[in-house]
Amino acid sequence: MGNAAPAFSGTTLDGSSVSLAAFQGHPVVVNFWASWCTPCRDEFPVLKDKLAAHASDGLVVLGVLYKDQADLAKSFTTDFGATWPTVTDPNGTIADSYRIAAPPQTFFIDKSGVIRAVQIGQMSADVFETQYAKIRP
Repeated sequence: MGNAAPAFSGTTLDGSSVSLAAFQGHPVVVNFWASWCTPCRDEFPVLKDKLAAHASDGLVVLGVLYKDQADLAKSFTTDFGATWPTVTDPNGTIADSYRIAAPPQTFFIDKSGVIRAVQIGQMSADVFETQYAKIRP
């Protein structure tokens, strides 16, 4: 925490290109997840609700797929109504740069690109708000 978020770019589940740098100037939540991760199933509705609740802040949520198959992840995002992009990480380079041990793990990055909070493990709505307050514009 307190350091610049490691830069990354990649291909999303829908085949688009995305980079973290494109969201400079916005509060960003980077969530590492997998379709096989039970806590991720419970956390996705929280992310969906909070993205909508903080839309006026310019909040961006970016998913990073952790050790999972893209086809399973696509079904997962459809089932949970996730509207944010998820970047695939087939070689684990993004996860390595963020030192991910297991999903879910979430990084709260301020508008200048600095990590201000890290949530290891599943997030409740209250925990999200506590962490988001550290990057809210």
